Amino acid sequence: MIEILNRQARFNYEILETLEAGIVLTGTEIKSLKNGNANIKDSYAVIKNDEIFLLNMHISQYTEGNIFNHEETRTRKLLLHKKEILKLKNKIDLNGFTIVPLKIYFVKRHAKVLIGLARGKKNYDKREDIKKRDVEREVRKEFKENLR
Repeated sequence: MIEILNRQARFNYEILETLEAGIVLTGTEIKSLKNGNANIKDSYAVIKNDEIFLLNMHISQYTEGNIFNHEETRTRKLLLHKKEILKLKNKIDLNGFTIVPLKIYFVKRHAKVLIGLARGKKNYDKREDIKKRDVEREVRKEFKENLR
């Protein structure tokens, strides 16, 4: 199963809520996604006219696509219910949150995007996360050595 992850999102943002959204893609984009040729590291979502769009998502051109190939970083529409979009819009306007894609995956034949309502982390929060991760790594290492 193909999954494209945004590992930087959980490091740079505090994810408060997640939603699964469909995404409108062309044929060559789907084929390229199935090959795993996409990058969502720098992408984010915006709401315009009560519709939600994903910006800066890079999907490489399909090698056998010839003249029907797609533009690599075009704006792509996300598919959510109107109530969900309005709820997200209210949270963004009131609290200054942002919407970031966390991963892209396939459910049956359809491409889905897991988007997260996020708040940016401060530098001290990031350093704290790094310390926690290092301590956990050392504890696992000690535990593994004690088992031998």
